Amino acid sequence: MAKFKRSKLELIHPNAAGIDIGSASHFVAVPPDRDNKPVREFKSFTADLNGLADWLEACEIDTVAMESTGVYWIPLYELLESRGLTVYLVNARHVRNVSGRKSDVLDCQWLQQLMSFGLMSGAFRPKDEICALRAISHQRDMLIRYQARHVQHMQKALAQMNIQLANVISDIVGETGQKIVRAIITGERDGHILANLKSNRIRAGKDEIEKSLVGNWREEHLFALKQAMSLYDAYSERLTECDRQLETMLAVLQVHKVEICQKKRRSNVKNAPKFDLRAHLIGMCGVDLTRIDGIEVMTAMKVLSEVGADMSRFKSAKQFASWLGLCPGTKISGGKVLSGASKRTANRAAQALRMAAVSLKSSQSALGAYYRRLCGRLDKAKAITATAHKLARLIYTMLTKGTEYVDKGQEYYEERYRQRVLHHLTVRARKLGFNLTPVPEAT
Repeated sequence: MAKFKRSKLELIHPNAAGIDIGSASHFVAVPPDRDNKPVREFKSFTADLNGLADWLEACEIDTVAMESTGVYWIPLYELLESRGLTVYLVNARHVRNVSGRKSDVLDCQWLQQLMSFGLMSGAFRPKDEICALRAISHQRDMLIRYQARHVQHMQKALAQMNIQLANVISDIVGETGQKIVRAIITGERDGHILANLKSNRIRAGKDEIEKSLVGNWREEHLFALKQAMSLYDAYSERLTECDRQLETMLAVLQVHKVEICQKKRRSNVKNAPKFDLRAHLIGMCGVDLTRIDGIEVMTAMKVLSEVGADMSRFKSAKQFASWLGLCPGTKISGGKVLSGASKRTANRAAQALRMAAVSLKSSQSALGAYYRRLCGRLDKAKAITATAHKLARLIYTMLTKGTEYVDKGQEYYEERYRQRVLHHLTVRARKLGFNLTPVPEAT
């Protein structure tokens, strides 16, 4: 019998350290031969973090692995990265130790051991300027969510007074809705005068609007309406400040000078910044992502604020789609595919691409035909994920190759699909000993 030769694990990162992140303190482990006390605890104060970095440098550490615990890892990550250390941010679910005793000391030692043998990979984190852009983008999204809650409060106050304005106007914070609500707050109660404030774009007639503005006008509900409108205005001011900050940050990221052509089929996106966001995004990445059907300017903004325009960290479009969580899963055991579902993720870029895929439902483009065909074959959730996957691959190709997207239309896609089906039917008929003969069109 041939003797089995046991292979040994080689040290890939001999100067690696492991850090177990906590809210109040961090536990750090270095190789046992670097210090008499290879495991130490450091508080989360800035002075202690600087002491932690000094200790790692004294131990000649060049690689650090840390868990992504909440947001507590961010200050230490940024400090160690500024000191020139290579920091790997790892998912705590991927570094689970064998069952048994568990403590902060054992966790940091386990991280150090796995990192030494190169058994862990770090999470993707973009450059500092993209991280800053992402933070402001998240702040803006949060303000929009909070502002929407006060719109609901306005609708509630109106409904309690039996003012049925929301049933005749689709958006009470639109141009007409705001004029009417603000007039009510200032003391106007005449329905005829309020109905004359409507714009020409409102389909409902003045008589219908006047009828909806007859209510009981109770003081407590009017007070709640006034408070909700004040808070709505306060969030509008904060959103304006966010837009100015975004414009300043995007101006720094301009690396391309591109002539912007006027696009068609693009409607004004609600809650979009007031400045020319599309021009800034083109200058940032060199291509116009909004040329892809379904990708509006805010969708492109969310994707670029999450990953940036530099796709060098992703070796291929498949890896980019895998990071987004849009590719099929591979759960196989015993030679059987147990599940092909995509992994669950809270990736904001993936969520934006799924929303873009849903908007292709009635699009007369090749992507719209692709989405509708998938809806006919698969359930809707799978069709949305598959279409979002295709959008992600298109974005990756545009950013890496610098080419513009050109839509060839629904008819081109349908004809190509017809040719593929006809080709497969012809091959199958030949295997069965038959020939396909086209039926002449009836005149």
